[in-house]
Amino acid sequence: MRKFPDPTEQELSEGAQAVAFQIANGNMRQNCILQTNLPTKVQAQRYLLANWPAVEKMARDALALGKVENGEIRLAMPPT
Repeated sequence: MRKFPDPTEQELSEGAQAVAFQIANGNMRQNCILQTNLPTKVQAQRYLLANWPAVEKMARDALALGKVENGEIRLAMPPT
């Protein structure tokens, strides 16, 4: 398994990273943001891809419950 690169000074100052994605909502697209506790964008993106089925389900559940604020769904990474 490849080792992640060390976080840059900018990433350390920014703190935990978020990653944006979209899901289909009928014939429209719904913006979503997943807030992680990971220090780099690369790690956050890899987390999203590795856990896509669970993250997509969380987003679709939030959409069904009407938890859309300012045109986007905000999700938090489950604690590990």
